[in-house]
Amino acid sequence: MNHFNKSSVHWRTSSYSADGGNCVEVGHGHPASVPLRDSKVANGPVVLVSRAAFTD
Repeated sequence: MNHFNKSSVHWRTSSYSADGGNCVEVGHGHPASVPLRDSKVANGPVVLVSRAAFTD
């Protein structure tokens, strides 16, 4: 299993997110994939998606 360091990633919320706080955050700075997380649970699990799958 690979370990993922969340602190090395810059997180942002989509500009399409409403003020309700139910948002998915997208991480930037991971070399091989796109990290995704729940904005309400920042210290929770992270899903890593390949860059190719994320852009499809």
